[in-house]
Amino acid sequence: MRKLKPASQNALFVAESADAGVVGWTHVSVTHLVEVGTRAELNGLIVGEGQRSLGAGARLLEAAEDWARKRGCPGMSVRSNVIRDRAHKFYERQGYEHYKTQKAFRKKL
Repeated sequence: MRKLKPASQNALFVAESADAGVVGWTHVSVTHLVEVGTRAELNGLIVGEGQRSLGAGARLLEAAEDWARKRGCPGMSVRSNVIRDRAHKFYERQGYEHYKTQKAFRKKL
């Protein structure tokens, strides 16, 4: 988390269970883009395999959304791999709409 600068534009939330300890986390950031203006970006939301569908993901997402609202973000974006059907259904249940399908490219520098 030390390299996520500025800290005021990034947040990391952790979900814990009394029985299992840390069961999930999410990272959210504020982004300023020419084509869409200011928005929040959910950069990762992970819940342990045995802890899914128990509410931790929804609570993490709610914490990220609250954080983004307090920073004046009018919307939140999330990207999810096309093969993650269960995750897609989760986001749709939380009020997110699928608006675009794209290919991602990467190059090592």
